[in-house]
Amino acid sequence: MRHTLSGTAASRGMALGRARLVQPSRYLVDTRPLGEEEIEAELERLHRALDIARQELHELRGKLHGALAREVNEFIDAHSLLLDDAELLRGLDELVRIGHYRAGVALKKQRDRLVKVFEAMDDPYLRSRKEDIDQVISRVISALQRQTTREERKLAARVGEILVADTVAPADMAHLTGSGLLGALTTSGSVYSHSAILARSLDLPMLVGARDALSVIHDDDLILLDAEHGEIIVHPTAQDLARYRAWQREAAQEGRRLAALANAPTLTRDGVGVRLLANAEMPADIAMARARGADGVGLYRTEFLFLRQKELPSEDEQFIAYRDLVLGMGGLPVTIRTLDLGADKADAAGLVLRGEDNPALGVRGVRLSLRYPSVFTTQIRAILRAACYGPVRVLVPMVTQPDELIAVRTLFKLARAELKRENVDLPEKLQVGAMIEVPAAALNVRALMEHADFLAIGTNDLAQYVLAADRGNDALDNIYNPLQPALLRLIAYVIAAGRRAGKSVSLCGEIGGDPNFTALLLALGLTEFSMHPGQILHVRDRLAALDHAALRRQSARLVHANTYEEVEALLAEIAPA
Repeated sequence: MRHTLSGTAASRGMALGRARLVQPSRYLVDTRPLGEEEIEAELERLHRALDIARQELHELRGKLHGALAREVNEFIDAHSLLLDDAELLRGLDELVRIGHYRAGVALKKQRDRLVKVFEAMDDPYLRSRKEDIDQVISRVISALQRQTTREERKLAARVGEILVADTVAPADMAHLTGSGLLGALTTSGSVYSHSAILARSLDLPMLVGARDALSVIHDDDLILLDAEHGEIIVHPTAQDLARYRAWQREAAQEGRRLAALANAPTLTRDGVGVRLLANAEMPADIAMARARGADGVGLYRTEFLFLRQKELPSEDEQFIAYRDLVLGMGGLPVTIRTLDLGADKADAAGLVLRGEDNPALGVRGVRLSLRYPSVFTTQIRAILRAACYGPVRVLVPMVTQPDELIAVRTLFKLARAELKRENVDLPEKLQVGAMIEVPAAALNVRALMEHADFLAIGTNDLAQYVLAADRGNDALDNIYNPLQPALLRLIAYVIAAGRRAGKSVSLCGEIGGDPNFTALLLALGLTEFSMHPGQILHVRDRLAALDHAALRRQSARLVHANTYEEVEALLAEIAPA
C-alpha cells in the first residue's frame, strides 16, 4: 500500500530502490539474566564483537582514498578511539561480570549512560558528539548479532538500495556509495552535517529528518526517494514511477544544457565578470576543474599527502604533487593551502595532539604548523620549488592574529634563502594569504591585511564559531544557518575591507558552491567563489540570471536584517529562484 513520508532535502536528486534498514537503537537484544556459568563465554562473545567492529573500521580506512579519505578519516579515528576507551570497556565488562547482563543489554546500557553524560555537557561541540556513541555502539551490536564468517562481517552493500537509518556515519556512506548505494534517508541529522556535505559532493540524493521512516519502512520495500520535493514514497504507484522517469529525462536534458556552459564566460545578467575557482585535492579534481572551465584553483588541500601514509611526506613527494597540480592547471592560478590538521581530524604521523579538551578550538591549522617548524619548512620548500612552474599563491588556515602570519612569512624567507644557497630555481614573488575562519580574524581583518596579500573566507568553520553551533547537530538547525545576520555582517565586513585595501577576497566554504546562496554572496560584494568543481556549472548558470547592480543595492537591507527568516524573505523578494 502506498505511503508518503516527508523529510528535508540534504542533497538534491531522486532515486528508486529497495530499502535497506539500519536500526541501531532498535535491535532486539536478549534480556534474560546471565547465569554464572555463562559469564566467561558472554565476555568472549562481547570482545569478539568489539574486535570485529575495530577490524571493520580498519578495513574502511584502507579502502578510502583521496577526497573521501579526507572527509571521513577523522570519524573513523574518533570511532576507533571510542572502541579502545578504557572507561567504556571497563563498564561493559562490569555489567556482564557483576550485573549479569548479556552483551547486547550491556552495550545498550553503556550507550544510554554515555549519551546522558554528553547531553549534560555545556559545550555544544562536545554535546553533539553523542552521535558518535550511537554509531559506535550500533556497529558493535550489529557485529554481535551477525555470524562470524569474514564475509558476513563485512559491511553489506548491495547495488540498487537506499539506506534508511537513524544516522549514517560518513565512513559508511563513502563505503556504501562505492558499492552502488543509490540514496540515503535518515530519521535525524542536519543538512549541514558532514554526511550531508559528503552526499552532495558524491551527487547522492539524501533526505534527513524523516522521523517515522524506521517504523513505516521495512527491509526490501520499494521506495522512491524524492530529494527534489522532500518526500519518500513507499510502494510507489505507476503514476509515481512515471514521474520519476520524467525527472530522469529532465535531469539528463539539464545535464546537457549545463555542459554547454563549460566554455562560457562567467558573467552576471548585467555583464559583471565573476571568478569561479575550484576546491581541489586529487588529480581527478583538477581534471574536472579544467573540464568545467574553472578560472583556477582557489583551495588546494594538502592534507591528503599527510594522511595517505604513516610517515611524513618528504620534500620531493610534496614537490611532485604540487608541481603536477600547477602543470595540470595549464597556467591558471593555483592557491595551495598549507597543512590544515588538528586533533579534530585524522592524525598524521603523530603530529596532532591527543587529549585536547576541545579539539575544534585546539592546536590545528597554522597553530600546528608553527608548533612543528621543521615539518612546516619542508612543506614551504616544496611549495617554493613548485611555484616556478606556474602562478602559485599560499593560503594559511586557522589564522587568528597577525603574529602568526609574521611567523609564516619569516619561515618562507628563511626557506627561500636556504634554497637560493642550494642554487634551486625560485619564483620572484609568492603571495601569502590568510584564511578567515576565526571570528577574531574577521573582526581584526584590517590588521591581518598588513601581512596578507589576499583573503579567503572559510564559512564552514566561521559559521560554527560565530554561532557556537556544530553544523552536524540537528538539534541546532534553528541556529546553524548560513543566513544568520551576524554571519552575513562579518562576511560583508571582510569583503568590504579587502576591496578597500585592493586585495582579492574569495569564499571557499560550502555555501560558495550552493546556487541557493549565489545571489546573497553577490549582494554582499563577493566576486570570487571557490567550490567543488562539480558545482561550477550550476553556479555559472545561476549567475547568468542575476543582476549584480540590483543586488548590490540591496546589501544594506540584507546585513541589517534581524533574523535569518527576514534574510530569507528578502532574498525571495530580490532574487527569486
